[in-house]
Amino acid sequence: MTIRMDEGAAELLDTLHRAGYAAYVVGGCVRDSLLGLTPHDWDLCTSALPQQVMELFGAQRCIPTGLQHGTVTVKQSGALYEITTFRTEGTYTDGRHPDEVHFVPDVREDLARRDFTINAMAYNEKEGLVDPFGGQADLQSGIVRAVGVPRQRFTEDALRILRLYRFAARFGFAIDPPTAQAAQELCAHLDCVSVERIEEELAKLLAAPAPAAYLDKKILLVILPELSSEALAAAKPVVDACPAGAALPIRLAALLLSLGEGGTRRTLRRLRCSNALIEEAAVLVREARRRDGSFLFGHEYGLRHPADASCFEQHSHPAGRCPNSNFLFPPLAAVVAVAGHSIARPIAFGNRVPPQRTVLRETTVTPDFTIYARRLLGKYNLCTVQRLAALGTALQPEHAADFAALSELAERLDADGVCCRVSQLAVNGRDLMAAGIPAGPGIRKVLEALLDGVIREEYPNERQALLAAVQQLAAS
Repeated sequence: MTIRMDEGAAELLDTLHRAGYAAYVVGGCVRDSLLGLTPHDWDLCTSALPQQVMELFGAQRCIPTGLQHGTVTVKQSGALYEITTFRTEGTYTDGRHPDEVHFVPDVREDLARRDFTINAMAYNEKEGLVDPFGGQADLQSGIVRAVGVPRQRFTEDALRILRLYRFAARFGFAIDPPTAQAAQELCAHLDCVSVERIEEELAKLLAAPAPAAYLDKKILLVILPELSSEALAAAKPVVDACPAGAALPIRLAALLLSLGEGGTRRTLRRLRCSNALIEEAAVLVREARRRDGSFLFGHEYGLRHPADASCFEQHSHPAGRCPNSNFLFPPLAAVVAVAGHSIARPIAFGNRVPPQRTVLRETTVTPDFTIYARRLLGKYNLCTVQRLAALGTALQPEHAADFAALSELAERLDADGVCCRVSQLAVNGRDLMAAGIPAGPGIRKVLEALLDGVIREEYPNERQALLAAVQQLAAS
């Protein structure tokens, strides 16, 4: 059996062999090669001691990244390769790291300390595959199995419990029953693993093609105690229905949906996720848990016109948010009234509003898909809108075609630079003050209402047309 090695790794092996040392590529690169995958990294192990490795390759090419554990990083062909001396390990007092290591001459002793059989294989061209624990057979059978005694492996390093489920999910493998039993019995030891490493492993697990089956209830209870068993069971099919790979915020939102926006933020902050990831996942959860029970499309796409009589009452609600509307903006006449002018008549709606009333007249307008897409692009960037569409598809697969159309339309609108935000209007606050609108918070409200009219195509996004609309109201 032959493994096609990375050129740099092969050159390093040749150099070590010529110097009289045993050396192999080892671990994940061997596993991935046997699976027909392209390895991301090529790690080497050798009988050479760290100082001997540094002397052989020279100080200019070597980085002493982990001398206490026998690891030297070597620059070769424009890439970096870790070369680690064969070793055994002592006790793990902290449940994560060996208290001491002992350098040994035999690669098989080194392989015996590793976590799973599929990661405990080494290779060089002369000797071929070194596989003392049956890793190749387990790859062929689709099994993740601990090396040696499972309880010992997990007692040494509790992080291996999460790695077990992550590797099984990545490859769609089964977990060896004794290995799974030991992992569940010892999962309480995960409390000695840093939250950063927990977040890293959870993210990698969620990147698997279909991770739901590997979101073990007992393990998740330890690393995500905020999530109930019932919520986890409900989330699993939605997680699997979300796109795999780089769409971590979508799958996190699907997993944590039951916690709501605030709970999602608190949980991800506890895991020390990046601010960007927290914000993106929380936005998705917020949109998926609207108070009216609809998600995006809801009833007939969830599109309700903001001029509905029940959706805006003067001064009663925060600017831009109608209590019974999925949309951000009230119509122009209402916000001009708030800005200091009397309500005369909503532009493009005709009939005069009775002057003593502070609510808008009820108006029936047929919802428009493009309006909805533009409103979303006014709130979020294109990537977020498309992630919303992906989460919507997972939550409401019966609307998959609609969500796909939304994603495609948003992409086209964004590429064409169609006006969806106040910053894209042909007028600004100075223009409005020159037109007679008093300075203050009312300026923003009028700009938002102008945007609403542009989005609903009541008038074009042209300076003169927008100023005319404002002047008409100011004169009323």
